[in-house]
Amino acid sequence: MVPWHARFRVPLYLRIWLAVVVAVGVLTVSFGWLWRMNADQSPAREIILRNAAGDILGQSMTRPSREPGQGREFEVAMKDGGTLVVQFPPRVRRFGEGPSGRPWWGRGPGGLLWILGIAAVAVAIGTYPIIRRLTQRLDDLRSGVERWGEGDLSVRIKESGSDELAFVAQRFNHAAERVETLLESHKSLLANASHELRSPLARIRMGLELMDPQTSPAFKEEIQRNIAELDQLVDEILLASRLDAKESDIGTVEPVDLTGLAAEECARAGAELVPTDDGRPLVVQGVARLLRRAVRNLLENARRYSSGSVTVELEREGEQAVVRVRDQGPGVPPAERERIFEPFYRLAGASERFGGVGLGLALVRSITQRHFGSVHCEGQEGTGACFVLRVPCRQV
Repeated sequence: MVPWHARFRVPLYLRIWLAVVVAVGVLTVSFGWLWRMNADQSPAREIILRNAAGDILGQSMTRPSREPGQGREFEVAMKDGGTLVVQFPPRVRRFGEGPSGRPWWGRGPGGLLWILGIAAVAVAIGTYPIIRRLTQRLDDLRSGVERWGEGDLSVRIKESGSDELAFVAQRFNHAAERVETLLESHKSLLANASHELRSPLARIRMGLELMDPQTSPAFKEEIQRNIAELDQLVDEILLASRLDAKESDIGTVEPVDLTGLAAEECARAGAELVPTDDGRPLVVQGVARLLRRAVRNLLENARRYSSGSVTVELEREGEQAVVRVRDQGPGVPPAERERIFEPFYRLAGASERFGGVGLGLALVRSITQRHFGSVHCEGQEGTGACFVLRVPCRQV
């Protein structure tokens, strides 16, 4: 059963407007009552009665008393011991005329009440469009959140003004865009993963069908290579998923000697290492396993495309450690230097000529971002490409 307050829900703008109207009404009534109470307590006045000769017949400090329909009366003590009542009857006024010839709403307690009443009506009329405009933006925000919660992730709220509501709308749009992008990325990841898994599985199936007792070692080696490629793809997909989940545990953060790590990977890949000019090791704060994976992916990518030597340069630029991996391959066109960091994106013909699954550089970017760093590709003189990885140095 739906509660009565849910069936008769009063809109927010109407509640705010009614609160303003009631507050002005209470203020008007309270001020009018205080005014009348103050008017009933008129201060004492000195009344002097004289005769035609100017002699004082009576004199007294007294407060006026009001009698309905009779005006004001003053009691004056006479010199002979008696009391004389002096009365000021109300003046007969024309319709719409107040004291001293002024309109009846322009003076006195009654006139003040009318003025306050008119002011209250003006406030009620003037505040309604302001309050309605303010709460209309709240209604738009509520409607947008409801539609987004129902599954329409493309909903965006109009950002108008520079107040708190505009800030909330801006943050909601930013969060909605992040969520939509993340879901699209996951959809793309799954779609590409299914496509990439299909190729090595098909080759393995075909190899198994063609295998016989006299299978050549080259056949077996090809099957082992496909299995290794498949295993690498699954491993990189799992790692990419963990890096996308911000709350996941990616490992122990500790001081990492980037110089020693790069030296080990260069020796493994047969690359040339150029250490820092000052000879001091580069120490960063991070997860050693992930940083090693980032450097290894850059070296494998350079070795895969390079027709000559691969060089790794280490530098210290301010508070950042910089790793530059240079190769002598065909290079990367300027228009493609940002897209190559997208999952499963490869240059035209790269998969047929050089192999790979298209997740190596995407993992490098995810790893550097989790370490509050960045990575990008830039051109260099001659041939080849240069990949620049930056991560903050450890604060000593």
